[in-house]
Amino acid sequence: MFIDKVKIYIKSGNGGNGSASLHTEKYVNNGGPDGGDGGKGGDVVFVATTAENTLNAFHYQKHFRAGNGGNGGRQRCFGKQGEDVIVKVPVGTVVKNSDGQIVADMFEDGQREIILRGGKGGRGNWHFKTSRRQSPSFAEHGETTREYEVTLELKTIADVGLVGFPNVGKSTLLSVISEAKPKIADYHFTTLSPNLGVVEYREQTFVVADIPGLIEGAKEGAGLGLDFLRHIERTRLLVHVLDMSGSEGRDPLEDFQLINNEIFGYDDGLRQLPMIVAANKMDMPSAEENLARFSAKYGDKYRILPIIALIHEGVDELVALTAETLAQLPPMQPLKFDPVKLQEEQSEEFAVEVLQEDVFEVTGGLVEILSRKVNLDDYDSFAYFQRVLRDRGVIAALRKAGAKDGSTVIVGDIEFEFVD
Repeated sequence: MFIDKVKIYIKSGNGGNGSASLHTEKYVNNGGPDGGDGGKGGDVVFVATTAENTLNAFHYQKHFRAGNGGNGGRQRCFGKQGEDVIVKVPVGTVVKNSDGQIVADMFEDGQREIILRGGKGGRGNWHFKTSRRQSPSFAEHGETTREYEVTLELKTIADVGLVGFPNVGKSTLLSVISEAKPKIADYHFTTLSPNLGVVEYREQTFVVADIPGLIEGAKEGAGLGLDFLRHIERTRLLVHVLDMSGSEGRDPLEDFQLINNEIFGYDDGLRQLPMIVAANKMDMPSAEENLARFSAKYGDKYRILPIIALIHEGVDELVALTAETLAQLPPMQPLKFDPVKLQEEQSEEFAVEVLQEDVFEVTGGLVEILSRKVNLDDYDSFAYFQRVLRDRGVIAALRKAGAKDGSTVIVGDIEFEFVD
């Protein structure tokens, strides 16, 4: 089983709660607040590695959760930071959000990306001490994080993509030019996953990928093509392998056009890639005749090399031309995209909505921040809550919206009567 696309679920750690302790010590009067801050939650960190070449491991483990931060303690002791969770993915993996937007491209071996940051720890009660509030008995709760669904897509890192109909000799060619040992047999879809091989030519090395499953309709999902067309997106050069003999009753000129239509229909940008045509099976009947027809039509646009992959004839020339072409091309680059963040920056903005007559609700980022700081059972905490509403302009906005004495105001999970 070869898996190159999978959905997983990730969650960073919650922040620890701040402590609301008061300093007590023999012979020390009015020690004051000394509650420590809660620890930050752990991050979700993705790491690219060449030790993996499929996403199969994520078939068995789909949930990744970082550790929560520890609660603050007495004497301003900070809570322990939550443990990060490390998610190792193959080099070439693209991380997308649930809307299909790219979050990260794990392009290089060892690349680390913090996909989700842990929640902030809550502040201890000593932060809320003022000249009028000497011993606050409340502290801030840690930030609670949410779980996100992300999609991992593996786009193979290879310099050269071998494309063509099934059973034209792609796997045979790969086995000849590299140390790769793909499964080879005389039937369609022998190759069920992209095979990679490293080719050495003089002092140059390059990676070749055998892309399986291309048939007419591949871009719409026929055969295996839709699953594997993504693996040619990063290649710098395409080598189109043709059965020039037409041994399976197909016309190589039609095959060439059909496969190109599938490739360019999947991603029109692939038209910009240079292409070499490997005219395979030249030892079979009709091959020379078909090559003459093919060269007459496409000889001005593509480099065409006749080969017999099975007995290595013409293969050295193909490798040399491939290496020379790659040497003139720019190096492989990561995908160009505008990265999106899964987590939105917490805003302190708010809005007042009129739910019905004399019922008003305050919404926005400010509400989420306040919900971590307010304890309705604590007088100091509620007084702090009222002061923040006044200082941030919430009270004025409620008046403007029509709130008056006795109106009901909802702020998160808190509901109270408006007093003007």
